[in-house]
Amino acid sequence: MTGCGDGWHQPRRAFLKDNGVSDLKPDIVLVHSSDLHVDDDPSEPGYGDDGTSGLRWVLKTARAVDADVVLLVGDTFDNNRQSAAIMQRATALLAEAGRPVVILPGNHDPLTPDSVYRRSGIAGLPHVHVIGLTHDIAVVFPEHELEIWGHAHRDYENMVPLRSPRPRTARWHVALAHGHYEADGVPPLRPSWLISDAEIVATGADYLALGHWNRAAQVGDGAVPAYYSGSPDLAGTVNVVRLSERDGVAVIREKVRQ
Repeated sequence: MTGCGDGWHQPRRAFLKDNGVSDLKPDIVLVHSSDLHVDDDPSEPGYGDDGTSGLRWVLKTARAVDADVVLLVGDTFDNNRQSAAIMQRATALLAEAGRPVVILPGNHDPLTPDSVYRRSGIAGLPHVHVIGLTHDIAVVFPEHELEIWGHAHRDYENMVPLRSPRPRTARWHVALAHGHYEADGVPPLRPSWLISDAEIVATGADYLALGHWNRAAQVGDGAVPAYYSGSPDLAGTVNVVRLSERDGVAVIREKVRQ
């Protein structure tokens, strides 16, 4: 992944045929983040006393780069024991996002009966898509020829984040997973929510957005672009992903706007 760089975002270019008609569709820009840990009692040192800081930073950065879609890949909330007040604050921030937001529940905020996503107004926002709740597995954006899929954490037990990879049904195929990557053949350091090289390749995705690590990293063997974004407080960045008919897939780290 390339280094951080404010001002990376460039105007989308139109490529014209001799008759003046565009030959290529506009690029699609995604902002990918995870592990925001919105909390009534914030423990993340970078957030100060505002438990919604990570969410606010990510959405502000998405506006700055004019993202088409925001991906929040697990642990948006630190736990499901959140008060009505902080859920209302998070809902208000998401309501003002100004673009679609796709949320994958993680191991900290799974879709249990008392889930924050069931108790808040988040799932009722028309532009917010909670995988496992508003959509079973996949969210489709026909205007972008884009499908985004993943398996939500539904409880606190072990699960395989990349099980049963979804076949490609659109030009752009983006997968989400919240779990721990271990290279094939390496004894796992952690017993749960494991992601392997073979499972990454099996997605056939144009981009695999990962969550669960606080640091940003590229993983896998390179056959599929697979990246952890890291958390906005510790990594200090989000991943900006550009899907381009001309240039393919580009991923950079963009400093969060605070």
